[in-house]
Amino acid sequence: MRSFVKSGVLDAIRAAGGELFGLTSEPQSLATEAERAWELGYPCVGDPHHEIKERCRDKGFLSFFANENSGHLWMRTWASHPKGYYQPAVLAVHRSGRVLYRWRCRPTHENMSGAGQRPTPQHVWQEIEARLGKDVPDAELDDAPEFRRKDASWPMFVGLMLAHGWFLRPRAFPLPREGDRPSVPPQRMRRRVAVFVAAWIAAFAFLPSAWVAGAFALWAVVAGVGVAQVNAWFQNIPEGEPDG
Repeated sequence: MRSFVKSGVLDAIRAAGGELFGLTSEPQSLATEAERAWELGYPCVGDPHHEIKERCRDKGFLSFFANENSGHLWMRTWASHPKGYYQPAVLAVHRSGRVLYRWRCRPTHENMSGAGQRPTPQHVWQEIEARLGKDVPDAELDDAPEFRRKDASWPMFVGLMLAHGWFLRPRAFPLPREGDRPSVPPQRMRRRVAVFVAAWIAAFAFLPSAWVAGAFALWAVVAGVGVAQVNAWFQNIPEGEPDG
């Protein structure tokens, strides 16, 4: 969200007579807190009951996905999503009601169930600017936006969460609130995975193989329960329209 400010796109939008708003499925109190804490520089609007989401759908602007499970991965969190949390989306509407740009995240295992990429602000603004002042139909849904980097594979994504839970069960990476202890960076989990794999290799190389194989089988059963739960909890919607 801050990338629109850092890239200068927010200034370009305002210079063209527009405004940028952030929409969240959390209450307005948390939306305002995020606006201040992250120094966004633009208004953040809370939509905990999905009224704006439904309005966008009903007007034909954009229908986007939401995940109803807001308390998964055995985590106690300060976040609040009464009707579920939004998957990312970007919508630009002209004052005349014409749609200048629209993109929505389709949550699949290929993009970490929606936890991955967002279109770059430069790409979004380029698409909007190309339609400004022109008598053209509403923009189609952007299905090939420009992303900043490549998403991690699903096995790697689950592996990083498993490492965050010390390889007993997957644990998500929480978004820290002001005053909270900083979240552990995923990069550190990559090192933890490497050490974990190296430890098993060393164990098979230097310890009785039957003992190590038995220990590995026991670990696989314990960790497998959590991995199966992650696969069931996280969304994988390769086709179709959002529900509601």
